[in-house]
Amino acid sequence: MRHVIALDVGGTGMKAALVGADGALLHEARRATGRERGPDAVVETILRFAAELQAYGRGRFGEGAVAAGVAVPGIIDAERGIAVYAANLGWRDVPLRTLIGERLGGIPVALGHDVRAGGLAEGRIGAGKGADRFLFVPLGTGIAGAIGIAGGIEAGAHGYAGEIGHVVVRPDGPDCGCGQRGCLETLASASAVSRAWAAASGDPRADAADCAKAVESGDPAALRVWADAVDALAAGLVTALTLLDPRTLIIGGGLAEAGETLFTPLRAAVEERVTFQKLPHIVPAALGDTAGCLGAGLLAWDLLSTEVSA
Repeated sequence: MRHVIALDVGGTGMKAALVGADGALLHEARRATGRERGPDAVVETILRFAAELQAYGRGRFGEGAVAAGVAVPGIIDAERGIAVYAANLGWRDVPLRTLIGERLGGIPVALGHDVRAGGLAEGRIGAGKGADRFLFVPLGTGIAGAIGIAGGIEAGAHGYAGEIGHVVVRPDGPDCGCGQRGCLETLASASAVSRAWAAASGDPRADAADCAKAVESGDPAALRVWADAVDALAAGLVTALTLLDPRTLIIGGGLAEAGETLFTPLRAAVEERVTFQKLPHIVPAALGDTAGCLGAGLLAWDLLSTEVSA
């Protein structure tokens, strides 16, 4: 059975799969990224994991993968296949496409950005299926975005498109690692909510999921923390939809797991802010934490299609 290798590399863990031509997950596996061992060790772990998947495919389906797709965080040069920089992995200018291709015997390899890969999957086979224009925004440790247009993802002239987490929504807000103050991700990411709720509750171990539960039980302090985050998120999203005019707005990541505890006030807050803009459908992501891996698989199949047409 024809299949591709798909790898989604995160700061703490890697998700991988063998993906069929119809997008079906034929095999799934996970490994620790092991970033504490340093960037060279992380790269070697990726290469070894890819080789294991190739061997499994040969044994299970009688043939090796026809291509591979790899989604990584940080700044990438997709055209040259280079992982330029990732703060949470410590690497710089890693020729990942070449290294993986060599380890896998020369099969074609596509390199993509993790959030854009997740957006590609949500747009084609997930919550955005059928939408000609969508914006995918995962709310996790940080906030990023993927701009979907006609079945593809817009990367921008320099590969930086969709960085909605660094839209300034409160100029007098917290310092951000990017050098600005009051960026969206300092106020409305899952980690931002966790910090705010830990401070408000007096429990340093409390996180965003705990805050959501406290909101559901009517805790006044939790309601304030949640309302602040939703207010900031709505402000950032309205800026995005003013610029992009998406038909569908897909919200994913850890914070979206709160379900209607998030979506009911968020839809109301966005609707309250729009004036001339068209209100998009605001929906939860459908693919969960497999989106990046599925997207990496789609990148691999797209690469094959491009090579055939060329």
